[in-house]
Amino acid sequence: MKLYGFAPTRALRVQWTLQELDLDFEYVQVDPTKGEHRRPEFLALNPAGKIPVLVDDDLVLNESIAIVLYLAEKYPQKGFLPADLRARADMYRWLLFTATELEQPIWRIARHTHQYPVEKRLPAEIALARQDFLDMAAVMEKHFETRTVLVGESVTVADFVAAYTLDMASMVHLLESLPNLSAYMERMYARPKAAPRIAQAFASLNR
Repeated sequence: MKLYGFAPTRALRVQWTLQELDLDFEYVQVDPTKGEHRRPEFLALNPAGKIPVLVDDDLVLNESIAIVLYLAEKYPQKGFLPADLRARADMYRWLLFTATELEQPIWRIARHTHQYPVEKRLPAEIALARQDFLDMAAVMEKHFETRTVLVGESVTVADFVAAYTLDMASMVHLLESLPNLSAYMERMYARPKAAPRIAQAFASLNR
């Protein structure tokens, strides 16, 4: 397998899953700061010009959540995808909740903080996005009052995705009033085969 990614990005979700599955893979760095995501050879893999991309024999797959689900289904013996239909549906629910209700406000903050050109940044949008995140994070915070993982009694790929997303949130100081989510994130990253934290991944670029 080949994983095309860039250290601090959502490629970390896929890297985490591959490591938890004990799979050998080749990591191919695609540096968007150098325009490598727009090179013809990469656009042939993903016309959207975004990372990560997983290549597994003749399968070329993008979108990090689709990739981690594919890997969990391909290697069911690891138990990262619930066998029970209802538990699996619950896992899908939390994956979609994480991607839509938690991740999107974080991206809005990033865009209006440093990604958009200065003239397009809207400070009011940052405040709105922060509140949108906190309103929805409160739902997951309550969920973890009596739980250690998102679904069932053991870790699923939804936990890898959620932990990475919460690490994104921690980078912009969104978890300070959410002790259950902070503790959950720390437990996940304490796993022996966890991916690097986002800050560590950024630091690795400067070595």
